Amino acid sequence: MQRLTQTQKQTLKFSPLQIQMLNLLGLNTLELEQKIKDELEENPVLEEGEEAPETGDETDADDFAGEGNDLPTDDFRDWDEFSDDDIPEYKTRSDNFPADEDYYTSPVVQVTTWRDDLKEQVGTLDLDERQRMIADFIVDSLDDDGFLKYDAYNIADDISFTNNLWVEEREIEEILPLIRALEPPGIAARDLQDCLLLQLERKPQSPEIRLSTEVVRKHMHELAGRNYEKIMRVMNLDNEELKEVLSTIAHLNPKPVVGGQSGGLVVNENILPEYFVTNDNGVFEVNLNGRDLPSIRLNKSVLEMAESRDKKDRATAQFVKSKLASAKWFIDALRQREQTMLSTMRAIIELQREYFLTGDVRQLKPMILKDIADRIGMDISTISRVTSGKYAQTPFGIIHLKDLFTEGVRNDEGEEVSNREIQQAIVEIIDQEDKKSPLTDQQIQEALTERGYPVARRTVAKYREQLNIPIAKIRREL
Repeated sequence: MQRLTQTQKQTLKFSPLQIQMLNLLGLNTLELEQKIKDELEENPVLEEGEEAPETGDETDADDFAGEGNDLPTDDFRDWDEFSDDDIPEYKTRSDNFPADEDYYTSPVVQVTTWRDDLKEQVGTLDLDERQRMIADFIVDSLDDDGFLKYDAYNIADDISFTNNLWVEEREIEEILPLIRALEPPGIAARDLQDCLLLQLERKPQSPEIRLSTEVVRKHMHELAGRNYEKIMRVMNLDNEELKEVLSTIAHLNPKPVVGGQSGGLVVNENILPEYFVTNDNGVFEVNLNGRDLPSIRLNKSVLEMAESRDKKDRATAQFVKSKLASAKWFIDALRQREQTMLSTMRAIIELQREYFLTGDVRQLKPMILKDIADRIGMDISTISRVTSGKYAQTPFGIIHLKDLFTEGVRNDEGEEVSNREIQQAIVEIIDQEDKKSPLTDQQIQEALTERGYPVARRTVAKYREQLNIPIAKIRREL
């Protein structure tokens, strides 16, 4: 027998408007600009321009829900038919220019990739159609760094399968040296050693080049491991001769294609800050970057036209009412976003005042998202969205807000210091070390302990990796 039970529980659910507001907080300046433009295109009640001061007679959404007005609107219900005119629009314009010339749009920058450049070089070679097809296939088989990871057998097999024709391994071996002779030097190399040797072969032969070639060919393993003593002992070199060899090798490219792009579009990696922080004798002022953001307001002409023409049309009235509510919410959401971002940034500056006065990362105090959330009375998730992916222009440069949130470590004096301060101490210790005998992580940990930072060796290794500092063996120099 079926039994019915009744339970009571509490759940937290976000309304669609709350979700949209949270998403709005997470947008950076460029994304917000695009969002505003999308809203202007989709909502006819919104228009670009500064909002006029309220006069008390603001049109409300309820004005479009009435019925019974005997306005002569039936003759103009078909707007498509009414808007058609026998006179083309361009003849009514005084300048007779198309409308799309009124706005400047940045052109898409198209560049030639290194693969395209290689294929152009292949086009200058004396090859028949079959050989050119094989050469282009080899170029397409290179990885993003310009290395060729496949042998002749696999390339021949791939070409045969792809083009439905039989290609022998011998044909690949005949074309491959031609590809390796193209620019840049080292292209189609098998590995790092092969890449360095191809570049050394292109250089004018001298005693230093021949010696460098021998070191790369016979002692690549010792060279990678910084085992300089063995290289000098086996090759009977003194310290100065090895320095010349290392200098020659250091000027070679470790990858055939350095900074190569797999696509054909130029990517703009410039950072656009969301905040501008200025310091006037210890008084900080925070402003949002809104120079490129279009100002929006309610389009009163659309509202008045809809009110005068379509009050008897319930569908039109309901459409305008929904669009008006959406427009008002979006304008209020932008204001709330601005207030939340300003409140958050001011709280951060208040808590990290010494850092913003000096720009010294050692002045950073331990700070987590909860500290800011408690100060301004908001949720931690809100602070995370406001600071994630956001940058601030300060008197000492552009900073990433997420970098200001650091964990705390207690020093010998019982004070809690930021991990950024410890990372800065690690950088200073490594800068002052003897490059002929670099410090290990254990020795760095002992040096930090002497400075009053009791951290473990594993913590030192973690911070060193975060700073992109290699291990001691790799940092060794002659």
